[in-house]
Amino acid sequence: MPGRNQLIVAELLARHGRLYAEDAGIRLADRPGPLYQLLVLATLLSAPIPAETAVAAAGELFAAGYRSPKAMSEASWQDRVDALGRGHYRRYDERTATMLGDGADLLTSKWHGDLRKLRDEAGGDVAGIASRLTEFPGVGPVGAGIFLREAQEVWPAVAPYVDARVTSGAHRVRLPGDRETLAGLLAASGQPARLAAALVRVSLSQRAASEVTASVRD
Repeated sequence: MPGRNQLIVAELLARHGRLYAEDAGIRLADRPGPLYQLLVLATLLSAPIPAETAVAAAGELFAAGYRSPKAMSEASWQDRVDALGRGHYRRYDERTATMLGDGADLLTSKWHGDLRKLRDEAGGDVAGIASRLTEFPGVGPVGAGIFLREAQEVWPAVAPYVDARVTSGAHRVRLPGDRETLAGLLAASGQPARLAAALVRVSLSQRAASEVTASVRD
């Protein structure tokens, strides 16, 4: 029922269409700084911890001034551990502090600190971008997906981006679960990154999903 789908999409955007990047204080733009910050956030969100904790830890890193690969590399390992601890990212803080330092060094040495160069090296191909993102310590396929879901806000060429987490959210609010149809809904919304974020949020909260579906009567 296209009419119902459109109502569900509108509810999702109104209630939960907030980028995780925004929660972490990132002003997302197609520039080296914000894209690097998104990579840091994706690294933190890759760990099996609550998203709120990862977002808080990212915010602490950025508040400490580690908003660029250079700043992250120049920070001591202990400084990174301390910032992660302030965000209550304690279970994985030591390993993550090492990974963030190594990842910053890799970005600087291989792509001159600019993730746009990584994107261009892949020719804008989504699979190629994802593959290169997994070269960063702590960023596996899930982390690459997290990055691309949000990056589609400023990288239109990768939109609409649908992964398993987005599909899971669609099932919870009874939207079509096949990737092609779901990609069409993301594209038609005009806000694919925000709709993807909303679907991720309802995939993580049955209550949020139920509130969305209850607001739309068949």
